[in-house]
Amino acid sequence: MSGSPSGSGFQGGAGKWLGGLGGLRNTVRQELVARQLDEQIAARFPFGQRLRVLDVGLGQGTQALRLARAGHQVTGLESDPEMLAAARSALATEPAGIQERFRLLAGDGRETGVHFTPGSFDVVLCHGVLMYVPEPDPMLAGLARVLAPGGLLSLVVRNADALAMRPGLAGDWATALAAFDSPTYTNRLGLRARADRLEALTSTLAGIGAPLHTWYGVRVFTDLSGDADAPESEAELTQLLNAEERAGRTDPYRGVAALLHVCGVRG
Repeated sequence: MSGSPSGSGFQGGAGKWLGGLGGLRNTVRQELVARQLDEQIAARFPFGQRLRVLDVGLGQGTQALRLARAGHQVTGLESDPEMLAAARSALATEPAGIQERFRLLAGDGRETGVHFTPGSFDVVLCHGVLMYVPEPDPMLAGLARVLAPGGLLSLVVRNADALAMRPGLAGDWATALAAFDSPTYTNRLGLRARADRLEALTSTLAGIGAPLHTWYGVRVFTDLSGDADAPESEAELTQLLNAEERAGRTDPYRGVAALLHVCGVRG
């Protein structure tokens, strides 16, 4: 998620989501995704190029604002009124130059064709959104459609292949056993959501013309952390993030991460 989830199944979750922004779990997620996204952008585009970025379900705008500060032209699309208000508040604190590079729109990520023409963006982010969309394939096809040739599609999804890990490590055996047979679950916000399998996503990305380029795991070691948990020092946080980053790009660890960061490239 660039910031937070949005979509048809997210209603009622904004308050709890915003309340956990300063916690360890969200800090790890945002920092790892930022590092991974910067790596992919640097590998695909000339240094200094100002990119056209679309963030679908931008939430409070963590990744979108970060990219605008780096000089890119950013459009944020958000359907949840409370999250949109949070993004507007965050944008209002930025310098005028960044505000001029940033456009906020109220809208559903499943209707990108209504808002944008084909090939309008170099980078499309969809972070923490697909778990709230019952049928994600049409939405993904729409995201690929607005990507320019060679453009980067960045998805952050719940990892269905590791869905039993969190309840299993917490000793919730009934939920862990159920997770082997169903991609749906109740998340920490108390909302019903769904997870994605890398194999299925790989097939979908190939079918929509934005085949898988690379993928990372996000939150291998810290998924059971509470929102109020925090490292004892900056040095400890640095070590924690470096360990998480290493695990997120190393087999077999990345395969059991709570989240997957999946990157496709438009053909």
